[in-house]
Amino acid sequence: MSKLSNLAESLVGSEIVKLGNEINNRIRNGEKIYNYTIGDFAPAIFPIPVQLKDAIIKAYNDGFTNYPAADGILPLREAVSAFIETKEHIKYDVSEIQIASGGRPLIYSLFATVVNPGDKVIYAVPSWNNNHYTNLNHGKACEIVVTPENNFMPTAADIAPHIEGAALLCLCTPQNPTGTTLGKKELEKICDMVLAENEKRGADEKKLYVLFDQMYFTLCYGDTKHYHPVALRPEMKAYTITVDGISKSFAATGVRVGWSLGPAPVMAKMKALLSHIGAWAPMAEQKATADFLVNTEAVDAYLADIKGKLETRLWKIYNSFEDLKAKGYNVDAIVPQAAIYLTAKIDLKGKKLGDKVLEAQADVTQFLLSEACVALVPFNCFGADKESPWYRISVGTCTLEDLDIVFKNLENALSRLK
Repeated sequence: MSKLSNLAESLVGSEIVKLGNEINNRIRNGEKIYNYTIGDFAPAIFPIPVQLKDAIIKAYNDGFTNYPAADGILPLREAVSAFIETKEHIKYDVSEIQIASGGRPLIYSLFATVVNPGDKVIYAVPSWNNNHYTNLNHGKACEIVVTPENNFMPTAADIAPHIEGAALLCLCTPQNPTGTTLGKKELEKICDMVLAENEKRGADEKKLYVLFDQMYFTLCYGDTKHYHPVALRPEMKAYTITVDGISKSFAATGVRVGWSLGPAPVMAKMKALLSHIGAWAPMAEQKATADFLVNTEAVDAYLADIKGKLETRLWKIYNSFEDLKAKGYNVDAIVPQAAIYLTAKIDLKGKKLGDKVLEAQADVTQFLLSEACVALVPFNCFGADKESPWYRISVGTCTLEDLDIVFKNLENALSRLK
């Protein structure tokens, strides 16, 4: 094959997709695999809200099949504004809201809007896809290796050495892949640092913007609370671009309705870019989402139900790891905080199964797949070191009954290691 563009030649495919292909091949060959790798929901277990489904069907039947407005239909932007004001107590005008087909095109268009080739982009590892978006836009990656001691979240002190001259700071809370959150005090410190950095820059200089990915913000458990930069520091509104949507809050990953909140001039440029890409959310889905979001009773009832089901699964997995840990196995987990993920440590390198030594973390991942019949995503798929013993466990496709089997299989597999 002849050489293609520099961008095409530099592209790296999704590590999770590669793992998923291997799992699917095993399943096609008749293996029983419990697949907890995908950040998605099984519709049979977690269906979308019935009111949203009915509204989508009605919208198609009513003929909402034409192009939507480039920035999203007005009723949906109004509904998003009201939803965000109710849930987070921050106010955005419809001119400060951009609708797209989920969060991905919004993140890509933000990168393309504020990042020039060679510009510094700051993000934590592990984190979802920041490395790929930085590469797509020829940015300079400033990666912060985060640790379990800080719940795998970046601190202001971590960010500070990179902030001078940076174009974009990527924050995700609740975090994918870890299911952990950024606390109020640390987020306040980060906001103050961003404001101070932008104050130093001249009127003609590019500012430092913050990508604030809060796709899971409605899924916080127990005493965990979500905080938004603009709620903590109103001045941050000029520099914060929020990415959000219905994908995770309402188990609607395939419905493809996302939104971004930010300064009107930035939103206008993202709108122009998206108009060329054509990454609109479908008209009928926009109409239905607008109708659903203003149905406060239905929204709150659905969120209460799905949060309860997800939290029960997360705690069951956490407690099961605690049981294994108490039995002397070299595993650990972080207490459930938010999202649909649990962070677990499975440190088996150097152990032997028969004559085979688990020499690398990749061997551990294969051991889990082959011997315990469970598929998990290692943190190296999110930019962490390839020998990191930490994994993401996604609960959107599991039943409580399956978890009993999974941990029985896991303990049986662990017991055969020496």
